Amino acid sequence: AKPRWQRILISIYYPLKILTLETARVAVDTTIRIRKNQQKRKKLSQEKESFNTELTMAMMTPNLQATDCSNLIPSLTSLFPPRLLHRPLSLPHSRFISKASLHHPSSPSSSSSSPSLVNRRQIISQTASLSLSLATLSSLPLPAKSEEVLSEWERVYLPIDPGVVLLDIAFVPDDLNHGLTILETKDGGNTWTQRSIPSAEDEDFNYRFNSISFKGKEGWIVGKPAILLYTSDAGESWERIPLSAQLPGDMVYIKATGEKSAEMVTDQGAIYVTSNRGYNWRAAVQETVSATLNRTVSSGISGASYYTGTFNTVNRSPDGRYVAVSSRGNFYLTWEPGQPFWQPHNRAIARRIQNMGWRADGGLWLLVRGGGLFLSKGTGISEDFEEVPVQSRGFGILDVGYRSEEEAWAAGGSGVLLRTTNGGKNWTRDKAADNIAANLYSVK
Repeated sequence: AKPRWQRILISIYYPLKILTLETARVAVDTTIRIRKNQQKRKKLSQEKESFNTELTMAMMTPNLQATDCSNLIPSLTSLFPPRLLHRPLSLPHSRFISKASLHHPSSPSSSSSSPSLVNRRQIISQTASLSLSLATLSSLPLPAKSEEVLSEWERVYLPIDPGVVLLDIAFVPDDLNHGLTILETKDGGNTWTQRSIPSAEDEDFNYRFNSISFKGKEGWIVGKPAILLYTSDAGESWERIPLSAQLPGDMVYIKATGEKSAEMVTDQGAIYVTSNRGYNWRAAVQETVSATLNRTVSSGISGASYYTGTFNTVNRSPDGRYVAVSSRGNFYLTWEPGQPFWQPHNRAIARRIQNMGWRADGGLWLLVRGGGLFLSKGTGISEDFEEVPVQSRGFGILDVGYRSEEEAWAAGGSGVLLRTTNGGKNWTRDKAADNIAANLYSVK
């Protein structure tokens, strides 16, 4: 038997020897793996360089027959199939080749449904074919995008304080580049300059110009407190026309109708006509709206819900008919030439009326508070309206302007701008004013 110390030494020595041998074997295996991986990476790098070299040469070769692309047929269907990319079996997993439109009638593999191995020359051929197909595609006409359609509207900056509200605008018909607010433009609205009225500057208070209208070079302006201005030279000079202190109500609307002629309306429904540049005026109605409504109610005629107040808005048709909305929006009135009084109409809509006007075909449009748009059925004066869906984004629509019987524009709060090209049946939103933090009060 061996001494105890030898047995202890042996029990320690042999495990250490086995551990050392195992560690050495693992180290050798690791070194072998590293060398194999380095060789693989080197081989892949060489293949990649060789592939890129042949690809470059193929792309630069003018004779496409050498790259086997003689039957190239560029087509959108073959160029962009549902799966644009596939993985050739003979290539490393990190490389993908796009499919090209290749047709080889004489090739036996073209009729086979199973994928075949792809050599480098085929890869070069496919890549060159794809490049040619893309070049052909780039020359094809592309459809226009909806967002590329230019708006007919352009924002113009004015030399006025931000808090100033513009209520009306008119253009001189003989020169469509000439317009007034009273800001003046002579280049179609691109630039504006302020104009002053000497007779109004002498007053101790500011005037609010409510309406402006031109017929030829003759123009008219009415405002509050009572003021009437006339020009015969397209706004180069203005003459103040004196008005009677007994005028019922404030002037809210004026329309130039001919040479030295105009029609003027007050917010109490008085209509006056002149044919001698404003020196004399003739009343077209016999009484104000308040008097008409009081007489209607007291006579027992249905109309007790009418509000005896003033106009909120008033609009005139080309043939001289008027439509006006009461200040509270709970009814509207109409007047035609030859009638002695305004004709009141109860609204058939729950919401209060914001504004009303005439369509190009002679019918009426009606705006309600909250953004609703209604069109009368048929032409002429009517109490039968139907609602038209519009994308007002919850903002109120304030005005509608017709360019023709088919085309019209609607404008409103927070830059809402809508257009129709089928007489008001459908409306689309124009985004030209979406970023303008302002209300659009009038469109002409």
